[in-house]
Amino acid sequence: MKEKVDYIIVGGGIAGCTLAYHLLEMNQSVIMYDKLNNQSASRVAAGLYNPITGRKMVKTWKADLLFPYLKKFYQEVEGRTNQKFLIEKEIYRPFHSVEEQNEWMSRSGDENFIPYIDTIHQKSLNQNYRDPHGGISLANAGYLNVALYLSSIRAYLKDNGVKIVEDNFEVQKLKASGSSVEYNKVEASKIIFCDGAMSLNNQFFSWLPYKLVKGELLEIESDLSEYNRIINRGVFVIPKSKNRFRVGATYENYDLTLAPTEKGKSEIEAKLKELINVDYKVVDHFVGIRPATKDRKPFVGMHPNFSKVGIFNGLGAKGVSQAPYFANQFARFLVNQSELDQEIDIKRYYSLFDGKTATFDLNEE
Repeated sequence: MKEKVDYIIVGGGIAGCTLAYHLLEMNQSVIMYDKLNNQSASRVAAGLYNPITGRKMVKTWKADLLFPYLKKFYQEVEGRTNQKFLIEKEIYRPFHSVEEQNEWMSRSGDENFIPYIDTIHQKSLNQNYRDPHGGISLANAGYLNVALYLSSIRAYLKDNGVKIVEDNFEVQKLKASGSSVEYNKVEASKIIFCDGAMSLNNQFFSWLPYKLVKGELLEIESDLSEYNRIINRGVFVIPKSKNRFRVGATYENYDLTLAPTEKGKSEIEAKLKELINVDYKVVDHFVGIRPATKDRKPFVGMHPNFSKVGIFNGLGAKGVSQAPYFANQFARFLVNQSELDQEIDIKRYYSLFDGKTATFDLNEE
């Protein structure tokens, strides 16, 4: 006998769980397939959300939409799970020069930046920092305790009727028609792949222009004597507990193995020593593969040939900030036929699809 649900979701990381939550809120039934992988990008992610990013310190893409919604969303889930995983902390970014300091002094009156500027410091903030020109303290920033978020929201989903199957999803067993999809005696109106880097090997979506990135992070012990803020320039230093900090991250496009490397460790430490001037000890070393994309924007939408097969992926290093807003938008698209933002809709890449979706038999009636 077939089990019938509205949606099958493949992948239970930040993207999959956040989308499942929004679909549940819209009274949709969901079954999720997720083989737990402790080295998945979601489970090793530092969880930073940062409104001003990059070497040129520019405002994060769509920050004015993403950041108000992410705070509302995570706090809502905290309330429903009785857990605390959204850690709001200022991010301190030291200036490289007096010229940069002056540039940000002039930006401080710009209404586009006012919500994200807490304080501009014209001299060193802390004797343990290498910041002779001062720096900027950013508001509306912090990090998500990703492991706690995932364990909490998975428990909530299960308690509210979402069946989570902890097993590998074998895409070659999927059957799709014009009206539904079927997998292992489960029939659904649609299936959505939220499987991170695994989608590169998925016959439905391997044609999309992924640009996978290996990220390495370190955990250190240090008497940095600073727990109230995150430091971020070249690398981020996130306080996790007293004298424990998460430091990263590297961006490697060629070596996509899940093995930590001395090269990655050395790169992080070199940048860390440019940022702080206190001793530390490396106590752990993490690796994850981020499902980044060529244009650094998510892959969201439905397959060009199979209207019941969709994707919510490619969030890269900014999954914590992008997943809530775009999961809400995608859920409304799926259930209510609302519009998708054209910048994230995979229709922008339909021209790359050659029609050879799969090596197995699927029929769109």
